[in-house]
Amino acid sequence: MTFSIYLAFILLALIQGLLEWLPISSSGILVVLEELNKFEDKNLNLLFNVSVHTGSLLAVIIYLRKEIFSLSNNIKLFQNIIIATIPVVIIGFIIKFFNLNLFLQDIKIVTGSTIFFSIILYVSDKTAVTRKFNKNISNKNSLYIGLSQSLALIPGTSRSGITITCARFLGFSRKESAKFSFLISIPTLFAATTLGLSDAVINFNTQTIVFLFIGFFVSLAVSLFCIKLFISFVEKYSLTLFVIIRLMLGVILLIYLAN
Repeated sequence: MTFSIYLAFILLALIQGLLEWLPISSSGILVVLEELNKFEDKNLNLLFNVSVHTGSLLAVIIYLRKEIFSLSNNIKLFQNIIIATIPVVIIGFIIKFFNLNLFLQDIKIVTGSTIFFSIILYVSDKTAVTRKFNKNISNKNSLYIGLSQSLALIPGTSRSGITITCARFLGFSRKESAKFSFLISIPTLFAATTLGLSDAVINFNTQTIVFLFIGFFVSLAVSLFCIKLFISFVEKYSLTLFVIIRLMLGVILLIYLAN
């Protein structure tokens, strides 16, 4: 493979590590890039997606290790993480069973969801903070956030974006919304990597292993940096910057579709 292909895969890993945690859809961007690049080896694409999601998964586990280790002393929070995960697992299974992935990965759907959910994010961020996390969250609110997370199965929505949006509508602060979003990403990312691996053919060679290591380590490093930076950012600033970025991306996609 040419050097440009290596650069393309590094770019994909950077995007996953960066945008998985920001309210900008990593899956939507990946769909667009795959549309533009037209990679021939679909199996390599599947394996590479598994590797970058595994890197992101390890990064959030490292960052939230204290919260994760304390779950044994906070069973209610553990239950609520499960409650928030169940909807996306069920709906994800339905999408996979009926093979709806190809339909959802249409670039027109990515464009529409990118623009629409940026507006919803902006509106939610104007909600006043009326609730405190206090090491927990109610079952009902967890379910609401879990249901909203299911919308992230539509590329262009953004998993972190839609869960933070829902939590903000419920009255939680930006920081608490982001941290709970990251907590419930752990079982979701684990499920995504498992499903992706089930679709791929395990036929490793030296070149494939190199690509997988690139994806894993680039995604891990960028994810660790991005998670920490984003949590610090939302403590001080609104989410308007990400709304603007999403709208700009949506306009670019509209221009692309028009040509």
